[in-house]
Amino acid sequence: MVVEQQRYRYVGPADIAVVALQGDEGRLIRSAEEFADWVASVDARELAEPFTYVVDTAGVLRLAARRSEHVACAGGGTVLAAGEIALVRRPDGWSVSEVSNQSTGYCPEPRCWPAVAAALKQVGLDHPGGFTCEFVFRRCPDCKELSVVKDGDFICYVCGSDLPQAWNVDQT
Repeated sequence: MVVEQQRYRYVGPADIAVVALQGDEGRLIRSAEEFADWVASVDARELAEPFTYVVDTAGVLRLAARRSEHVACAGGGTVLAAGEIALVRRPDGWSVSEVSNQSTGYCPEPRCWPAVAAALKQVGLDHPGGFTCEFVFRRCPDCKELSVVKDGDFICYVCGSDLPQAWNVDQT
């Protein structure tokens, strides 16, 4: 049985998307060869910090500089996953040292991990086996603010209302 991955549309501020989409999209990384070409083109100083990533709806990894907006990395499209990723060079090649679902533009659930794992496998990158830092996002049904759930406490940090257990970020 094939389980359909949830797709996430951009839910961040429209003004950020307008500006971000004037820049470059994330680099498509479909294979180990494309990863090698990309990493060879990245300034060594940039490799010392995490990158912005998305997994597009075709299951392809896209990478961009950390200060890039996820919506720009995705070319404005819908994604299966988004967050930040840190890479480390080991004697036997590159691997992922840290990876999160931290994206307030898409607010993906931690359950998007299989899409990330599949994209990394396609590229031949070893990874930690799950998110090294997970974020749970909810939209407050009362004040409509985006909240990050901390310590399993589903309470809106703005108005104190209860947040829903189920993902609802794309509801306004």
